[in-house]
Order: sequence, then C-alpha cells, then structure tokens
Amino acid sequence: MYPKFIITTGGVLRLGMVNQHRHLLEPGEGCLGGGYYEIDYTSNCLVLDRESYDYGRPQWHKIKVLRVPSAYRGMGIVYKSDGIFNVSEELTIVYDD
Repeated sequence: MYPKFIITTGGVLRLGMVNQHRHLLEPGEGCLGGGYYEIDYTSNCLVLDRESYDYGRPQWHKIKVLRVPSAYRGMGIVYKSDGIFNVSEELTIVYDD
C-alpha cells in the first residue's frame, strides 16, 4: 500500500493508502491522472508528485475548481514534476466538509 492520489473528472482530489490508483475511484467516476503524495509538515504543504501508471500525470488544465478534503484546509498544495505547479495558486480550491 502506498500514499496515492487521483483527480476525478468531477475535479475531486482523492487521497489514500492503496495498491493501485483505480482503488481510489468510485463506481462511474473517471480519472484525470494521479500520482503519489506526502505531507511536508515543516512547510505545511501537501506535496503531490510523479504520475499514475494507469492514468498518467494529472491534467490540471482540465480543472477550474479542485475539491479537496477539509482535513487539508490551510495547507499549500503543490505538484512536483519537471517543475513545480502551485495548485493552491493556480486553481480555485473548495474544501469538502
């Protein structure tokens, strides 16, 4: 089991400890990519990186609003790949309670 994340076609950021990214999808959902995550407590940041073997890199350009679990409220969110994409600054973040 590994700390993985996906972005659903509905713009939901879903994280969990799973073997495969597809285990994070609910019935009928599609996926716009995913990868792995870690929490950097020093900088209070949710760090997303790499890519899903099944779904590829997150397709950030297809998302305007990202729905994030409320447990991550107040944290910065970044995606690291060839550079750094500051998710918190580039997208509108809505927290689900």
